[in-house]
Amino acid sequence: MPEKIVIIGAGQAGQQAVQSLRSEGFTGAITMVGDEAYPPYQRPPLSKAYLLGSFERPRLFLKPDSFYADSGCELILSTTARAIHRADRTVELEDGRKLPYDKLLLATGARVRKLNCSGADLSGIHYLKTIADVDGLQAVFQAGKRIAIVGGGYIGLEVAAVGAKRGLDVTVFEAMDRLMARAVSPQISAFYASEHEKAGVKLKLRTGVEGFEGNGKVEYIKAGGQTYEADIVLVGIGVIPCQELAERAGLGCTDGIVVDQNARTSDPHIWSAGDCTRHVGREGHEIRLECVQNAIDQAKHAALSMTGKPKTYSEVPWFWSDQYDLKLQIAGLARPTDTLVQRGDPASRKFAVFHLRDGVVAAVEAVNAAPEYLVGKKMIAEGKMVAPEMLADTSIPMKQLG
Repeated sequence: MPEKIVIIGAGQAGQQAVQSLRSEGFTGAITMVGDEAYPPYQRPPLSKAYLLGSFERPRLFLKPDSFYADSGCELILSTTARAIHRADRTVELEDGRKLPYDKLLLATGARVRKLNCSGADLSGIHYLKTIADVDGLQAVFQAGKRIAIVGGGYIGLEVAAVGAKRGLDVTVFEAMDRLMARAVSPQISAFYASEHEKAGVKLKLRTGVEGFEGNGKVEYIKAGGQTYEADIVLVGIGVIPCQELAERAGLGCTDGIVVDQNARTSDPHIWSAGDCTRHVGREGHEIRLECVQNAIDQAKHAALSMTGKPKTYSEVPWFWSDQYDLKLQIAGLARPTDTLVQRGDPASRKFAVFHLRDGVVAAVEAVNAAPEYLVGKKMIAEGKMVAPEMLADTSIPMKQLG
């Protein structure tokens, strides 16, 4: 009998797994189960061009519908998987159907972290993760409206930038002392704070949110001991891995579904890929990554392992954010103890910050600086040592340093 592979999760990792399984020669049956009404689509444009209205919905989809038919992949959408029965290798769906599998891929992703303060259930408080979320936000995203953004991370700041462009009155509330504090260096934080303030965005740093008030709909946000008026609230305070299905099945989970360097879980018949996973990174530490790169690369490695061609996963992580006309590109994972080397002048709106660890390039943050990002990423992959003064010298082309 031909093998059956079931994929739970219709996102970036799920789509890549279908593509890679077929390209690696798998000829058995593939079934993909997704809890949204849509086949796999890109999430990064949602908080950027799609919210702005410059990116039409059809362009969000990773592949045309014909791809799944041509790939012999059965799509079961608007459906949640209820349980994994490992003994008889079946997945039970919410409608009671049971899907047999020989191999199973969990690509369940992550869900938004929600506030649980007073008034958090009022109408007008939005989160951003899905097409439906953005469609709901767009309906009220109008010039002149006061939008309070809770969280100064990627999502919050991307929405702030779009809001400023569209003429909204934008205020960002961030509990930490700088923007994107968990993701970028102080130099990058300071630069983006300045750019947002130039665009008219009000920043409230070191200001935790205590609650919301309103008559059925949000009218006020209480933060840092003060009360501010708000017509709309957008909450962007991170995500939580969707690991409950795996946990109930007895798979190893620790802030993510634990996988090895072939994306395999503690069950030899089950793999996992994407935002829901925790794996050992390039530096030997367990990490959970929330990025497109990890979803794509882990899905490729899962497919290789499923088809008997295992390859150790040790890719350089990369991330990006679009805010105004600024493209922030990051490669590698920084540590607080890294030596920082700045290349270029932030006033030019084109510069980079390199992170050196024992003289080796460990991470790079590049703003509108593609050569620094691309060469920096290559340096990280190769474990290249470079003199700080050479990195800082913009008269030396990056190509020469790489």
